[in-house]
Amino acid sequence: MNTLPNDPVIMLSVVNTLLRDKYSSLEELAKTENLSAKDISDRLEIIDYRYDEGSNQFK
Repeated sequence: MNTLPNDPVIMLSVVNTLLRDKYSSLEELAKTENLSAKDISDRLEIIDYRYDEGSNQFK
């Protein structure tokens, strides 16, 4: 996967599912999927979600 859904709510679901099932961190997800962790975070901040390292998810 090298693209994520444009809709931030759908993107949130996809990213949190990937973090739960496949990746141990946002950085690992971004690196492996050839994405930018900052871009992911910036897009999800639009809907007031931020990455929480402790739970490895956006909250």
